[in-house]
Amino acid sequence: MATRAANKRLTREYQTISKNPPPFIVAHPSESNILEWHYILTGPPDTPYHNGQYWGTLIFPADYPFAPPAIRMHTPSGRFSPSTRLCLSISDFHPKSYNPAWEVSTILIGLLSFMTSEEMTTGSVGATEAERKKFAARSRWWNSTGGGSWKADGKFQKGNIKAGDGGAKFRAEWLELEEENWKIMKEDRIDPYTGNAAPESGAATACAPGMGLTRPSGSQAIAETVREGGAVVVGEGSWLRRNKLLIAGVVIFIYVAIARMFGDGSGSELQ
Repeated sequence: MATRAANKRLTREYQTISKNPPPFIVAHPSESNILEWHYILTGPPDTPYHNGQYWGTLIFPADYPFAPPAIRMHTPSGRFSPSTRLCLSISDFHPKSYNPAWEVSTILIGLLSFMTSEEMTTGSVGATEAERKKFAARSRWWNSTGGGSWKADGKFQKGNIKAGDGGAKFRAEWLELEEENWKIMKEDRIDPYTGNAAPESGAATACAPGMGLTRPSGSQAIAETVREGGAVVVGEGSWLRRNKLLIAGVVIFIYVAIARMFGDGSGSELQ
């Protein structure tokens, strides 16, 4: 339970950050616990996180501002391990380096600055720029569906973000953003279970009756079937795989023919 000093300080800071939010940052305390704050960082331009929606929590100690909060980011980003306490000079990993004059806005500005750098610490992860851009593109889907754990009947494990809560915790804290996210997903035809865009109506989704086509991504090496001018061009190696029995038969036939030829010649000389 928050002390009177912590309650007064956090109430004032909420008023300040609501009136003058720092660029790319919004935050508020939970209605049920003023020591539990939820923030959204929007990925800045010219970074791999551009337009990403990164949701996380600040859990303040009862004696704040004389001790720092625990900092977590729940949304996968390619920068931090989801829902893991981050070791930063502004977090509870380093209480001795914390300055009581720092406010919630100071902490979140520092977090955003660290996120867009390449420094590593406890809770950091390594990823390529392309991977981070992919996480950014899927961030709204992840937040509002609990990473695909959303269920149409609403029967999910509430509040347990790591186990997959169907987006329940995000929905409870960010209702307006939740509605906006679902609107965007509907417009972009995003499957709430997979986060992938659904095919356009009438578009071909199979390369043969009963066979779905999954397009490879990244460095996945497979032979693709493509259509050119109505003719099917088969990827390298597929013809050999499909006709391996025929090839084996031809090889055996040639081998037997050669063996008989040399066998007949040897018999004539002995006679």
